[in-house]
Amino acid sequence: MKKPLKKMMMADRRVFAQLRYIVFVVLSLSFSLVNGQTADSVNRKRLKTIIATSAIGYTGSMIALSKIWYSDFDKQSFRFFNDSKEWNQLDKLGHSYFTFQIAAFGPRAFQWAGLPKKKSDKIAAISSFFVISSIELFDGRSSGYGASVSDLAANAIGASLYVGQQSLWNETRIIPKFSFHQTYFAPLRPDILGSNLGEEIIKDYNGQTYWLCTDVDKFTRFPKWLNIAVGYGAHSMLYASNDSNIQNGVEPFRQYYIGLDFDLSGIKTRSKLVKGLLYVANLVKLPAPTLEFSRGRVKAHAFYF
Repeated sequence: MKKPLKKMMMADRRVFAQLRYIVFVVLSLSFSLVNGQTADSVNRKRLKTIIATSAIGYTGSMIALSKIWYSDFDKQSFRFFNDSKEWNQLDKLGHSYFTFQIAAFGPRAFQWAGLPKKKSDKIAAISSFFVISSIELFDGRSSGYGASVSDLAANAIGASLYVGQQSLWNETRIIPKFSFHQTYFAPLRPDILGSNLGEEIIKDYNGQTYWLCTDVDKFTRFPKWLNIAVGYGAHSMLYASNDSNIQNGVEPFRQYYIGLDFDLSGIKTRSKLVKGLLYVANLVKLPAPTLEFSRGRVKAHAFYF
Protein backbone atom coordinates (compact mmCIF):
# COMPACT_ATOMS: atom_id res chain seq x y z
CA MET A 1 0.00 0.00 0.00
CA LYS A 2 2.92 2.37 0.65
CA LYS A 3 4.34 2.34 -2.85
CA PRO A 4 1.09 3.12 -4.70
CA LEU A 5 0.34 5.89 -2.18
CA LYS A 6 3.80 7.37 -2.64
CA LYS A 7 3.46 7.14 -6.41
CA MET A 8 0.06 8.88 -6.29
CA MET A 9 1.45 11.69 -4.12
CA MET A 10 4.36 12.21 -6.50
CA ALA A 11 1.96 12.29 -9.48
CA ASP A 12 -0.22 14.83 -7.67
CA ARG A 13 2.79 17.07 -7.02
CA ARG A 14 3.67 16.94 -10.71
CA VAL A 15 0.08 17.84 -11.59
CA PHE A 16 0.18 20.81 -9.22
CA ALA A 17 3.49 21.95 -10.68
CA GLN A 18 2.09 21.83 -14.21
CA LEU A 19 -1.06 23.68 -13.17
CA ARG A 20 0.92 26.40 -11.42
CA TYR A 21 2.95 26.93 -14.60
CA ILE A 22 -0.14 27.28 -16.80
CA VAL A 23 -1.83 29.62 -14.32
CA PHE A 24 1.34 31.74 -14.30
CA VAL A 25 1.42 31.97 -18.11
CA VAL A 26 -2.25 32.88 -18.40
CA LEU A 27 -2.08 35.48 -15.63
CA SER A 28 1.08 37.00 -17.11
CA LEU A 29 -0.59 37.38 -20.50
CA SER A 30 -3.71 38.85 -18.91
CA PHE A 31 -1.73 41.37 -16.87
CA SER A 32 0.34 42.41 -19.90
CA LEU A 33 -2.81 43.15 -21.88
CA VAL A 34 -4.49 44.93 -18.96
CA ASN A 35 -1.39 47.01 -18.28
CA GLY A 36 -2.25 49.42 -21.09
CA GLN A 37 -5.38 50.63 -19.30
CA THR A 38 -5.36 53.72 -17.13
CA ALA A 39 -5.83 53.30 -13.39
CA ASP A 40 -9.18 55.08 -13.54
CA SER A 41 -10.65 52.81 -16.20
CA VAL A 42 -10.10 49.50 -14.40
CA ASN A 43 -11.72 48.41 -11.17
CA ARG A 44 -8.70 46.70 -9.61
CA LYS A 45 -10.71 45.04 -6.87
CA ARG A 46 -13.08 43.43 -9.36
CA LEU A 47 -10.17 42.42 -11.59
CA LYS A 48 -8.40 40.71 -8.69
CA THR A 49 -11.64 38.91 -7.82
CA ILE A 50 -11.99 37.65 -11.41
CA ILE A 51 -8.39 36.46 -11.59
CA ALA A 52 -8.47 34.75 -8.19
CA THR A 53 -11.80 33.04 -8.89
CA SER A 54 -10.62 31.92 -12.34
CA ALA A 55 -7.35 30.52 -10.99
CA ILE A 56 -9.12 28.57 -8.23
CA GLY A 57 -11.82 27.27 -10.58
CA TYR A 58 -9.27 26.31 -13.22
CA THR A 59 -7.00 24.49 -10.79
CA GLY A 60 -9.92 22.61 -9.23
CA SER A 61 -11.35 21.54 -12.59
CA MET A 62 -7.97 20.34 -13.84
CA ILE A 63 -7.38 18.30 -10.69
CA ALA A 64 -10.84 16.76 -11.05
CA LEU A 65 -10.14 15.99 -14.71
CA SER A 66 -6.85 14.32 -13.83
CA LYS A 67 -8.66 12.05 -11.38
CA ILE A 68 -11.62 11.20 -13.65
CA TRP A 69 -9.82 10.78 -16.97
CA TYR A 70 -6.19 9.90 -16.27
CA SER A 71 -6.14 8.09 -12.94
CA ASP A 72 -6.21 4.64 -14.58
CA PHE A 73 -3.11 5.26 -16.70
CA ASP A 74 0.55 5.09 -15.72
CA LYS A 75 2.75 8.15 -16.11
CA GLN A 76 5.35 8.39 -18.87
CA SER A 77 7.88 10.90 -20.14
CA PHE A 78 6.21 13.65 -22.17
CA ARG A 79 5.52 12.66 -25.78
CA PHE A 80 3.40 13.67 -28.77
CA PHE A 81 0.93 11.34 -30.46
CA ASN A 82 -0.99 11.77 -33.73
CA ASP A 83 -4.64 11.13 -32.88
CA SER A 84 -6.15 13.20 -35.69
CA LYS A 85 -8.01 10.18 -37.13
CA GLU A 86 -9.46 8.87 -33.87
CA TRP A 87 -13.15 8.92 -32.84
CA ASN A 88 -14.02 10.40 -36.24
CA GLN A 89 -12.73 13.78 -34.98
CA LEU A 90 -15.51 14.26 -32.42
CA ASP A 91 -12.94 14.85 -29.69
CA LYS A 92 -11.51 17.71 -31.78
CA LEU A 93 -14.92 19.34 -31.99
CA GLY A 94 -15.13 19.03 -28.22
CA HIS A 95 -11.88 20.97 -27.89
CA SER A 96 -13.14 23.73 -30.20
CA TYR A 97 -16.49 23.88 -28.41
CA PHE A 98 -15.06 24.32 -24.92
CA THR A 99 -12.40 26.80 -26.05
CA PHE A 100 -15.08 28.91 -27.73
CA GLN A 101 -17.38 28.85 -24.69
CA ILE A 102 -14.62 29.93 -22.31
CA ALA A 103 -13.60 32.69 -24.72
CA ALA A 104 -17.23 33.84 -25.04
CA PHE A 105 -17.81 33.95 -21.28
CA GLY A 106 -14.60 35.73 -20.32
CA PRO A 107 -15.28 39.21 -21.81
CA ARG A 108 -18.39 39.64 -19.67
CA ALA A 109 -16.29 39.34 -16.55
CA PHE A 110 -13.48 41.59 -17.79
CA GLN A 111 -15.91 44.29 -18.91
CA TRP A 112 -17.46 44.12 -15.45
CA ALA A 113 -13.99 45.05 -14.19
CA GLY A 114 -13.90 48.07 -16.50
CA LEU A 115 -11.89 46.78 -19.48
CA PRO A 116 -13.07 47.78 -22.98
CA LYS A 117 -14.74 45.11 -25.09
CA LYS A 118 -11.96 44.66 -27.67
CA LYS A 119 -9.29 44.15 -25.03
CA SER A 120 -11.60 41.86 -23.05
CA ASP A 121 -12.15 39.75 -26.18
CA LYS A 122 -8.41 39.38 -26.76
CA ILE A 123 -7.66 38.42 -23.16
CA ALA A 124 -10.51 35.90 -23.11
CA ALA A 125 -9.50 34.29 -26.43
CA ILE A 126 -5.84 33.93 -25.44
CA SER A 127 -6.69 32.66 -21.96
CA SER A 128 -9.21 30.12 -23.29
CA PHE A 129 -6.62 28.73 -25.70
CA PHE A 130 -4.04 28.24 -22.95
CA VAL A 131 -6.55 26.88 -20.44
CA ILE A 132 -7.85 24.14 -22.75
CA SER A 133 -4.42 23.48 -24.27
CA SER A 134 -3.02 22.75 -20.82
CA ILE A 135 -4.86 19.43 -21.02
CA GLU A 136 -2.08 18.38 -23.39
CA LEU A 137 0.26 18.32 -20.39
CA PHE A 138 -1.86 15.52 -18.94
CA ASP A 139 -2.18 13.75 -22.30
CA GLY A 140 1.54 13.99 -22.99
CA ARG A 141 2.45 12.33 -19.69
CA SER A 142 -0.25 9.65 -19.72
CA SER A 143 0.59 6.19 -21.08
CA GLY A 144 -2.88 5.96 -22.62
CA TYR A 145 -2.53 9.12 -24.65
CA GLY A 146 0.00 11.66 -25.88
CA ALA A 147 0.04 15.38 -26.53
CA SER A 148 -1.75 16.20 -29.77
CA VAL A 149 -0.95 18.89 -32.33
CA SER A 150 -4.45 18.48 -33.80
CA ASP A 151 -5.94 19.18 -30.35
CA LEU A 152 -3.97 22.42 -30.22
CA ALA A 153 -5.23 23.32 -33.70
CA ALA A 154 -8.80 22.62 -32.61
CA ASN A 155 -8.32 24.87 -29.58
CA ALA A 156 -7.04 27.65 -31.82
CA ILE A 157 -10.08 27.26 -34.09
CA GLY A 158 -12.45 27.57 -31.13
CA ALA A 159 -10.78 30.73 -29.82
CA SER A 160 -10.59 32.20 -33.33
CA LEU A 161 -14.26 31.48 -34.00
CA TYR A 162 -15.16 33.72 -31.08
CA VAL A 163 -12.68 36.58 -31.48
CA GLY A 164 -13.06 36.52 -35.29
CA GLN A 165 -16.80 37.16 -35.07
CA GLN A 166 -16.23 40.00 -32.63
CA SER A 167 -13.75 41.59 -35.02
CA LEU A 168 -16.04 41.12 -38.02
CA TRP A 169 -19.50 41.86 -36.56
CA ASN A 170 -18.81 43.02 -33.00
CA GLU A 171 -21.15 40.25 -31.83
CA THR A 172 -21.60 36.47 -31.95
CA ARG A 173 -23.81 35.27 -34.79
CA ILE A 174 -22.65 31.65 -35.12
CA ILE A 175 -22.83 29.75 -31.83
CA PRO A 176 -21.33 26.29 -31.18
CA LYS A 177 -23.68 24.09 -29.17
CA PHE A 178 -23.66 20.56 -27.79
CA SER A 179 -26.19 17.79 -27.32
CA PHE A 180 -25.98 14.28 -25.92
CA HIS A 181 -28.09 11.14 -25.64
CA GLN A 182 -27.18 7.88 -23.96
CA THR A 183 -26.30 4.92 -26.18
CA TYR A 184 -25.97 1.18 -25.73
CA PHE A 185 -22.23 1.33 -26.45
CA ALA A 186 -21.08 2.73 -23.11
CA PRO A 187 -22.07 -0.41 -21.11
CA LEU A 188 -20.02 -2.48 -23.57
CA ARG A 189 -16.81 -0.59 -22.68
CA PRO A 190 -17.53 1.38 -19.49
CA ASP A 191 -13.84 1.87 -18.74
CA ILE A 192 -13.43 3.84 -21.98
CA LEU A 193 -16.92 5.21 -22.71
CA GLY A 194 -18.06 5.86 -19.15
CA SER A 195 -19.73 3.93 -16.36
CA ASN A 196 -22.34 6.53 -15.38
CA LEU A 197 -24.20 9.40 -17.02
CA GLY A 198 -21.67 12.02 -15.96
CA GLU A 199 -18.77 10.10 -17.46
CA GLU A 200 -20.72 9.11 -20.57
CA ILE A 201 -21.47 12.73 -21.45
CA ILE A 202 -17.71 13.34 -21.61
CA LYS A 203 -16.45 9.99 -22.90
CA ASP A 204 -19.13 8.36 -25.08
CA TYR A 205 -18.64 10.01 -28.46
CA ASN A 206 -21.47 7.91 -29.92
CA GLY A 207 -24.01 10.06 -28.09
CA GLN A 208 -22.38 13.43 -28.72
CA THR A 209 -23.43 15.89 -31.41
CA TYR A 210 -21.74 19.23 -32.02
CA TRP A 211 -23.62 22.05 -33.70
CA LEU A 212 -23.07 25.41 -35.33
CA CYS A 213 -26.23 27.42 -34.76
CA THR A 214 -26.65 30.49 -36.93
CA ASP A 215 -28.54 33.50 -35.58
CA VAL A 216 -30.30 34.06 -38.90
CA ASP A 217 -32.10 37.26 -37.86
CA LYS A 218 -28.69 38.95 -37.63
CA PHE A 219 -28.32 38.46 -41.39
CA THR A 220 -31.89 38.79 -42.71
CA ARG A 221 -35.53 38.92 -41.65
CA PHE A 222 -36.18 35.85 -39.51
CA PRO A 223 -37.81 35.06 -36.14
CA LYS A 224 -35.41 36.26 -33.44
CA TRP A 225 -36.05 33.24 -31.21
CA LEU A 226 -35.36 30.71 -34.00
CA ASN A 227 -31.98 29.65 -35.42
CA ILE A 228 -30.80 27.24 -38.12
CA ALA A 229 -28.38 24.57 -36.89
CA VAL A 230 -26.00 22.23 -38.70
CA GLY A 231 -24.57 19.35 -36.69
CA TYR A 232 -22.06 16.53 -36.82
CA GLY A 233 -21.84 13.24 -34.97
CA ALA A 234 -20.65 9.66 -35.42
CA HIS A 235 -21.97 6.30 -34.31
CA SER A 236 -20.94 2.69 -33.68
CA MET A 237 -17.57 3.43 -32.08
CA LEU A 238 -16.24 1.12 -29.39
CA TYR A 239 -12.61 1.89 -30.21
CA ALA A 240 -10.78 5.07 -31.20
CA SER A 241 -9.80 3.98 -34.72
CA ASN A 242 -12.17 2.82 -37.43
CA ASP A 243 -9.88 -0.10 -38.26
CA SER A 244 -10.09 -1.43 -34.70
CA ASN A 245 -13.87 -1.10 -34.73
CA ILE A 246 -14.20 -2.97 -38.02
CA GLN A 247 -11.86 -5.71 -36.82
CA ASN A 248 -14.17 -6.20 -33.83
CA GLY A 249 -17.32 -6.37 -35.94
CA VAL A 250 -18.46 -2.76 -35.56
CA GLU A 251 -18.79 -0.42 -38.55
CA PRO A 252 -18.63 3.27 -37.57
CA PHE A 253 -20.42 5.89 -39.64
CA ARG A 254 -20.64 9.67 -39.68
CA GLN A 255 -23.85 11.62 -39.15
CA TYR A 256 -24.68 15.07 -40.51
CA TYR A 257 -27.66 17.13 -39.38
CA ILE A 258 -29.59 20.23 -40.27
CA GLY A 259 -32.46 21.46 -38.16
CA LEU A 260 -34.01 24.19 -36.07
CA ASP A 261 -32.65 25.63 -32.86
CA PHE A 262 -34.11 27.90 -30.22
CA ASP A 263 -32.24 31.09 -29.34
CA LEU A 264 -32.81 31.51 -25.61
CA SER A 265 -30.72 34.68 -25.54
CA GLY A 266 -33.62 36.39 -27.30
CA ILE A 267 -35.79 36.07 -24.18
CA LYS A 268 -35.90 39.42 -22.42
CA THR A 269 -35.76 39.51 -18.61
CA ARG A 270 -34.53 41.87 -15.92
CA SER A 271 -33.64 39.05 -13.55
CA LYS A 272 -29.89 38.38 -13.38
CA LEU A 273 -30.61 34.85 -12.16
CA VAL A 274 -32.87 34.11 -15.11
CA LYS A 275 -30.35 35.66 -17.50
CA GLY A 276 -27.65 33.39 -16.09
CA LEU A 277 -29.81 30.29 -16.39
CA LEU A 278 -30.75 31.19 -19.97
CA TYR A 279 -27.08 31.70 -20.83
CA VAL A 280 -26.15 28.25 -19.53
CA ALA A 281 -29.15 26.60 -21.21
CA ASN A 282 -28.21 28.28 -24.49
CA LEU A 283 -24.93 26.33 -24.54
CA VAL A 284 -26.97 23.21 -25.29
CA LYS A 285 -28.85 22.41 -28.48
CA LEU A 286 -32.44 21.84 -27.42
CA PRO A 287 -34.60 19.10 -29.02
CA ALA A 288 -36.10 20.30 -32.29
CA PRO A 289 -37.12 18.99 -35.75
CA THR A 290 -33.99 17.75 -37.51
CA LEU A 291 -32.92 15.97 -40.68
CA GLU A 292 -30.13 13.39 -40.41
CA PHE A 293 -27.91 12.45 -43.35
CA SER A 294 -25.97 9.22 -42.81
CA ARG A 295 -25.06 6.03 -44.69
CA GLY A 296 -26.53 7.44 -47.89
CA ARG A 297 -29.99 7.95 -46.37
CA VAL A 298 -32.04 10.82 -44.99
CA LYS A 299 -33.91 10.38 -41.73
CA ALA A 300 -36.35 12.85 -40.19
CA HIS A 301 -36.44 13.38 -36.42
CA ALA A 302 -39.40 15.18 -34.87
CA PHE A 303 -37.21 16.09 -31.88
CA TYR A 304 -33.52 15.26 -32.06
CA PHE A 305 -31.17 15.80 -29.13
